[in-house]
Amino acid sequence: MTEDRIATVKPLEEHQATGPVATIFADIKQTKKIDFVPALWRTIATNHTQLELVWKSVKTLMHPEAVGRVSRLDPQIREIIALAVSATNGCAYCVNSHTAALRKLGMDQETLGEVMAIVGLFNMTNSLANGYQVEPDIWPPQD
Repeated sequence: MTEDRIATVKPLEEHQATGPVATIFADIKQTKKIDFVPALWRTIATNHTQLELVWKSVKTLMHPEAVGRVSRLDPQIREIIALAVSATNGCAYCVNSHTAALRKLGMDQETLGEVMAIVGLFNMTNSLANGYQVEPDIWPPQD
C-alpha cells in the first residue's frame, strides 16, 4: 500500500466539511482536546449518518463527562479496555490511537507493557478454553 492511500475511500478533508459534518468535526476536536480530525473520523464522514451514529456512541461511552453522564469507569480504564479489544482485533489504527490516549493520560511504557502482557495472556487462555470446549463452572452473581 502506498503512503498516499490510507483508506478504501477518500477521507473527507477537514476543510471540506460543511453543515452537520463540520459541527461533528468541531465537537470531536473539542471533546478529545486535539487540534485536528483524525483519519478514522474523516473516513467515516464519507457517510454522514454513520459519522453521527458512531461519534454519538463514542462520545457517550468514552467521554461521558461531555454529555453530562458520570461513568463508573475512569478514563484510563476505558482506554485500557479499548486498547485491549483493539489489540485482540488486530486494528493497528485503534491500537495506536488508544495507546496515544493512554500516554496522554500519563501511562508509561512499562505499564503499557503490562497491559499488553495481560491482553496476550487472556487471548491465550480464551483460545485454550474455546479449543478444549471447557464448560463454565464458575458463575458470577446475578444481583
